[in-house]
Amino acid sequence: MKFNEDNTAFTLEGADKVTGLYYPLASEAGLKSCVTPTLAGDSKLDQNTFLYEPASIEDLTEKRYSRNFWVLRAGKNPWSAAGASVWQMASDKESTTVTAGLMWHKTERTSEDGGLSASVLSFIPVDKLHEIHVVTVKNISADPVKIRFCAALPIYGRSADNLRDHRHVTSLLNRIYVTERGVSVAPTLSFDERGHKVNHMLYFAEAITCAGEVPEEFFAEVKDFAGEGGNLERPMALVNRCKGVKRGYKTAGGETMGAALFAEKELAPEEESVYITIAGIASDATPEEPQSLEYKDLYDILKTFENTRDYWDKKSVLKVETGDKTFDGFMRFVSFQPELRRIFGCSFLPHHDYGRGGKGFRDLWQDCLALVLFNPKLTSDLLYNNFKGLRVDGTNATIIGDKPGEFKADRNGIPRVWMDHGFWPLLTTKLYIDETGDIDFLLKKTDYYKDSLVKRGTDRDGEWDGENLHQQTEEHKTYEGSIIEHLLLETLTEFWEVGAHNMIKLRGADWNDALDMAPDKGESVAFTHAYAGNLVTLSNLLMKLHETGVTSLKLLKEIDPLLSDNDDIYASLNHKRYILNGYLDSVVHSVSGKRKTHKTKDLAENMKSKADFLFALLRNQEWIGDDGYGRYNGYYDNQGLALERSNGTQMTLTGQVFAIMSGVATDEQIKEITASADKLLYDESYGGYRLNTDFGKGLPDMGRAFFFAYGEKENGAVFSHMAVMYANALYSRGFVREGYKALKGLYRQSMDFETSRIYPGIPEYFGKGGRGLYQFLTGAASWYVLTAVTQMYGICGDYGKLTVEPKLMAEQFDDKGRAAITLPFDGKMLHVEYDNAAHLEYGDYRIESATLNDTTALEILDGKKAVLSDTSLLTTDNHLKIILKQGE
Repeated sequence: MKFNEDNTAFTLEGADKVTGLYYPLASEAGLKSCVTPTLAGDSKLDQNTFLYEPASIEDLTEKRYSRNFWVLRAGKNPWSAAGASVWQMASDKESTTVTAGLMWHKTERTSEDGGLSASVLSFIPVDKLHEIHVVTVKNISADPVKIRFCAALPIYGRSADNLRDHRHVTSLLNRIYVTERGVSVAPTLSFDERGHKVNHMLYFAEAITCAGEVPEEFFAEVKDFAGEGGNLERPMALVNRCKGVKRGYKTAGGETMGAALFAEKELAPEEESVYITIAGIASDATPEEPQSLEYKDLYDILKTFENTRDYWDKKSVLKVETGDKTFDGFMRFVSFQPELRRIFGCSFLPHHDYGRGGKGFRDLWQDCLALVLFNPKLTSDLLYNNFKGLRVDGTNATIIGDKPGEFKADRNGIPRVWMDHGFWPLLTTKLYIDETGDIDFLLKKTDYYKDSLVKRGTDRDGEWDGENLHQQTEEHKTYEGSIIEHLLLETLTEFWEVGAHNMIKLRGADWNDALDMAPDKGESVAFTHAYAGNLVTLSNLLMKLHETGVTSLKLLKEIDPLLSDNDDIYASLNHKRYILNGYLDSVVHSVSGKRKTHKTKDLAENMKSKADFLFALLRNQEWIGDDGYGRYNGYYDNQGLALERSNGTQMTLTGQVFAIMSGVATDEQIKEITASADKLLYDESYGGYRLNTDFGKGLPDMGRAFFFAYGEKENGAVFSHMAVMYANALYSRGFVREGYKALKGLYRQSMDFETSRIYPGIPEYFGKGGRGLYQFLTGAASWYVLTAVTQMYGICGDYGKLTVEPKLMAEQFDDKGRAAITLPFDGKMLHVEYDNAAHLEYGDYRIESATLNDTTALEILDGKKAVLSDTSLLTTDNHLKIILKQGE
């Protein structure tokens, strides 16, 4: 696999010989597609609006319903430009190359024996619901050849549910039309036995030549194209050279086929012929008319492609330069993955076939990490709207709408509380404040989400009307609280909701969704660490507000008991439950709307007191150091037993990450943790640190994770997200070599194509044999970018100030001792260049000078950090030169 010069595209030979490869294509208008080297894959707008048949990972190779482009020649079998024909698969003698960039994909196939080559360029225009394919057929033989080209796109045109729910019946709803350019289908109903709806969506597949000429004839139904005894990889309509239908043809019922057959054309040796297909979705369109008339010819198409390519290239703003050019290219694609998550959510790619669209509450905040880094001022409204999903009991909505700040009631589902959800908003908000200096963001007011779930998901509000999704006061007015009040509420309610060991209750699960079988006695020590760290962060933010003149804050009166501050109360489980239950009882249906004034400094000290209690409890109670493998216990199961103390020497990575990140783990403990992790969890052949050791059996009192095969998913895979967070935690505590080891392992595994079998980027995890799985849509990408920028390169904000604290290893500099990074900061472009001419290792170098635009010297602190306090000195484009010298 090779990257192009500016790392915006890569090339891979023989991609069609690798099982499970797919590549995402999408538009801002909402069309989401994936395409394989043989052009399999689906395209959809949402769960109920699929252009092509929905495809899970197994379907990519096992099903025949896929895009295809055929070339017919006299006396020869039909030839597929996608390689998807029974004859080509049987011979297996063709060479293929895939070249892909950000949101575009190109396959090239050569048949030396057949005397043909073809390329297929695929993309989706930025603002359209159109999937475009530019097919170039070339005669590579020594003799002229006459060809007929046939675009063949099977149109599914309905909900994913109908794959197993009335597949045939829903085909009877189809009304199929043939236009001068192709085939359209307008189903009469959107079929759902819970309530049918009149359909307004149109699905189409159309084609033209490079000059805008239209096809001669069409095959509008799968049964006519595949033919009796044939299939879509051996279509009898082409084998037998059957006649198709003409423009104006209509029929009702049946599976739709968008097959367009062009007039015969003679190609001289080395001559090419170009054909264009446009398939897509339209709403309330006229089915008898073509839907792609805005594209007149190849010129229009290529202009659209250039605009599309340029748009997405500009979305990928991060550029790194190291001594490893492959890493530089890898980072370009990793930095684009948050954009894919923004568009696809956590569904709609072949591995991600378990969702029905959208994303979870946790994802809202983690996906914002990279967005905040690159465009913090534009994410202010996004963050603000996300807070509208918090309930006044400290939990949050779990069904996320399509519009900003839209959250939906789960009227029919089983209520589930993920105890980690309250952790992420503060982390992202703190990053935003650091990048912008916008501390006043905490004072903005917004409402709370309201549905029937109350008392942290353990009860229902019988008085809720089922309609108003905004928390009301006793006077039936929408209550609004400050952002800092929202953050305090979600943290404090977690602090008081504890199990038998005074650790926060696990409830439905934490970050690890598969720890889902310990709702009664389960406790998450891992996220008790995390919330302890958040209490420290809240204390610091409150002190910052106090220092800026905000000496008092008004909070909802009912919150007052949650601010109880006494170590004896903290240590008493009964007292804790009494305080929490009292608060929850007071906000079941409505709130008073009355506010009490608190001194900001007192609130800061209150948070610090609670953090201190947890720090001491965690260190004294949860540290395991008596078996030669120093580590923190991460969980208690549904029997109240410590997970890491069960069944021999066991270890979870999550249990260590937040202990380190929060500051609970001491430096000496971190040394022991990293040594234990290297012995118990690290597996170089799988990309680094596994999520857990092998417990050797299913754990019905812990979760489904331990029933998976070991080394897969949440049971001991190298799970990229937590492995990156481990790296981030280590970097943040000064353990740079150890953090770099974790990041480097993931990078090397991802880019070792012979093992990982994935395109550039970071997958959700590495499973058996070290293969990458669930690519593209993973929160690990945001964390990898965050860690590379703020820790490895050391560029971050500090309440609006620009700080640079490099933690680069010697091997990351090129042969001249140079490393660089380009990224936005404060809305301006910043190019930072590090000069390490002596090739010094981290820990041996110090910052000798830091100069902005050759004129402004930054303040140097302890030789480790350079600070620009006045960011108004930044211009549109900036160059910051950092000189590194031998430390003293």
